[in-house]
Amino acid sequence: MKQFTIPFTYRSSLIADIKQKRKLADKMKKDFTPSLLEFEGLKIYLARHFGFCYGVENAIEIAFKTIEENAGKRIFLLSEMIHNPKVNADLINLGVTFLQDTKGNQLIDFSELNEDDVVIIPAFGTTLNIENKLKESGIKIEKYNTTCPFVEKVWNRSEQIAKQGFSIIVHGKPSHEETRATFSHASSAAPTLVINDMQEAQILAKFISGELPINVFDNFFEGRYSENFIPEKSLDKIGVVNQTTMLAAETQGISDFLKSVMAAKYPENTSLHFADTRDTLCYATNDNQSAVYGLLEQEADIAIVVGGYNSSNTSHLVELCEAKLPTYFIKDESKIISQNIISHFDLRNKIEKISENYLHADGEKRILLTAGASCPDAVVESVILKLKELFSV
Repeated sequence: MKQFTIPFTYRSSLIADIKQKRKLADKMKKDFTPSLLEFEGLKIYLARHFGFCYGVENAIEIAFKTIEENAGKRIFLLSEMIHNPKVNADLINLGVTFLQDTKGNQLIDFSELNEDDVVIIPAFGTTLNIENKLKESGIKIEKYNTTCPFVEKVWNRSEQIAKQGFSIIVHGKPSHEETRATFSHASSAAPTLVINDMQEAQILAKFISGELPINVFDNFFEGRYSENFIPEKSLDKIGVVNQTTMLAAETQGISDFLKSVMAAKYPENTSLHFADTRDTLCYATNDNQSAVYGLLEQEADIAIVVGGYNSSNTSHLVELCEAKLPTYFIKDESKIISQNIISHFDLRNKIEKISENYLHADGEKRILLTAGASCPDAVVESVILKLKELFSV
C-alpha cells in the first residue's frame, strides 16, 4: 500500500514498531487478537488495527502539501478535513479557514471566494450542488480534492446499479457530511433514500410488502429521499450502499434483511429486484471493527477509545465496547486526569462528563485500548504513556 508523507508529529515510533511486528507475523491480517503492552501492575491490550486509514493519510498529505505550495494565498477547507480535533486545529493554526461547519451550515459565503483562492474538499467528499457553486466562483476543486477513494467507490457502485434501473438505499447518518455527499451523487443517477439503522429498514420493508400504505411514507422518511424517488415505483428494484464509517455488520444485516424482503415478494427473480452491493464496505472500517471484536475477547476492567467526538467510525467502536464493559471515549491523553478521575464523552447524551473511580479494580489493572481511523498514532502513544505514568508501579 502507498506510503504517505504526513507531519512527523502524527507518527509514533512505538506504535509503528508494534504495527510492523504484527504485519510481518500476520500478512493476511487474519489474526485479530490484541497486542499486549505489559508493565508492572498494568496491562494494556492494544487493538490489532486502529488509527489512520488510507483515506485519512491521503487527505492529510494533500492538505499539508497544498498549504506548502500556496504560500500567500487564501486557503479554505470546505469543512473539517477529518473528524479529529488535533488535525483540524493544526490546519487552522497554519491559516486554513473553514467555509462550513460539519452540519453544512455556511460560515463564509461562497460569493466571497475568487479564482485565486484555494479550496480543499475534505475526505468525506461533498455534494454536486456545492461542487457547482465552487466552480462558479472559479475554484479549481479537482486539484485540491481529498475525497477518500473508498467513498468514491460507493459513488461509482451507486452509478453502476442505477444504470441497471435500481433505486439506491443509503445506510448512513442523514446529517453526516459523507452521507450528504453520497446522497447527492447517488440521487443524480437514481431515486435515492437514506435510512439510519435496522429499525428504519424494518419500517421500509413494510412499505415494500404493502403492510403500510404509501400515503404515510413521509411520516417516517420526510426529507430523506430525492425528488425522483416515488415510493410506489422506486421500491420495486433496490440496492443498498453505505456511509463507509457505519458498522459493517449493521450494513450487511440491513442488506441481507432487505434482500429477504424482496425475495419474499419476488421469489422467482429476486436478483432482478435486489442488487448485490456488499463490496461498498470500507476495508479500514471492517478491519478496525473486527479488531475490536478480537479485543473484547480479552478479559479486562475497562476499555478506552480515542478519537474525535464527532467521528462516526470512532463512535461505532465505542458502541461495540460499551456492550461488554465500562468504556471511556476520550479525544486525547489530557482527559485522563488522575488515577481516579477521567473526562470522557457520553455518546448517548452527546455531552462530556467527569467520572470518578473509573478504574477501581484491585491489584493489576487491565485496559483495552483502540482508536478511530482519524486518530494520529502519536495521540495513542501519549495515552499509553499517561496510563503507564498513572498506574504502573
